Amino acid sequence: MFDQPVLGQLALGYSPIIDRQRAVVATRLTLFPERTDAPLDVAALMQALQEVWPAPAEPADLRLTLRPLQPQAAREAAAGRPAAPALTPVSLNVAGEALLNAVMRAPPAPHLMLEVPAFMATEPAHAAALQQLRAAGAVLLIKGRPVVPVAPEVLACFSHALVDAAEDRRGAAAPAPGVRQVSTVQAGVRSTAAAEAAFQRGAVAVLGWPFDDPMPAAAARSKIATDIQVVMELIQGVDREEPVQRLEAVLKRDPTLAFRLLRYLNSPAFGLSAEVTSFGHAIMMLGYGRLKRWLALLLASSSKGANAKPLLFAAVRRGLMMEELGRAQSDTEMRGEMFICGVFSLLDKLLQQPFADLLKSVPVPERVRQTLLGDEPADGPFGPYLELVRAIESESVFDIREWSERLLLGPAEVNRALLAALRQAQQLEG
Repeated sequence: MFDQPVLGQLALGYSPIIDRQRAVVATRLTLFPERTDAPLDVAALMQALQEVWPAPAEPADLRLTLRPLQPQAAREAAAGRPAAPALTPVSLNVAGEALLNAVMRAPPAPHLMLEVPAFMATEPAHAAALQQLRAAGAVLLIKGRPVVPVAPEVLACFSHALVDAAEDRRGAAAPAPGVRQVSTVQAGVRSTAAAEAAFQRGAVAVLGWPFDDPMPAAAARSKIATDIQVVMELIQGVDREEPVQRLEAVLKRDPTLAFRLLRYLNSPAFGLSAEVTSFGHAIMMLGYGRLKRWLALLLASSSKGANAKPLLFAAVRRGLMMEELGRAQSDTEMRGEMFICGVFSLLDKLLQQPFADLLKSVPVPERVRQTLLGDEPADGPFGPYLELVRAIESESVFDIREWSERLLLGPAEVNRALLAALRQAQQLEG
């Protein structure tokens, strides 16, 4: 899987596209060619991407409807305006004109969205390719604000405009030609407040991680919910290797947790040959050590707030990717700890409690503790891996290369880890 040589010629980054209900409805994948003058095997690249986002069997499944937009869609229909189009599960942001040209002229994959810079949309040389892509069913996004009007027949190819927050001038006296006529996805969002402001201005979705939300003051922190306390108690019991009967008694206090845990364990991503039917069965098949990682995932997913959805989306993928990055190591225990470290790296934001307080009641391996409590971002044994994952989330090609080199990881290894993690996460959540 993911053994195409083309993965060694790129750097990949990703970020979420989030709807009004804070659900992640699509993934934006950014592709940075290592050499802008070197031709890449676009067919092999598309094959690798389709291992993560396969083409649906039925045309009716091609597009992912933004459910929260229905009230707005009804208002727009009443006003005689078309409803906002749907988004598909992945959007390709190709950071290289030559590679983008090659992708535009490759056989279209209608279940993949493609971002096209505004300056290319205004160039007549690209008009035919864009119209052919749209006729084949591709979903196209115009990226940025065009400085000159886009030809009407080309503008009709785009379902969405991807506009950075700094360039968003909706409501101004002189809107940019063309962009106002298509639904807006606002990029550059770094906080829940910024996302809410974008939705208030009429954006149908936002692009970016809400990682910049401030931690509430000590007096404003809410009490930890009962179900979270149950998971914490389970983690403590597993850490002490308490008898199965005692752990099952704890889990029975919240049946929904038992259901969610069994759903994780029986997902295709876990790859067990037999169905796990109970908590005791899980311990028998996995042992206490392997079970810790899934309890970590259960704890992170216990946050109930709608604004936590993008954070959970990131936490799951951080854990899976850190584990994949450690796959070259022969130390199975270390890979499990890397998974826990990735998932827990956002636990302070998910549970609205600082790590210094959380780790008093949640036992974690010492290497994970050192990493999460480090004074500097790259502190602790797993700090450099976590920084690489953060660079990928930031779609910062320079940081991706820097941290990859520090860890002696080549582009192909890093990209395989990312794509494998994204695929496993979808299997877990499917």
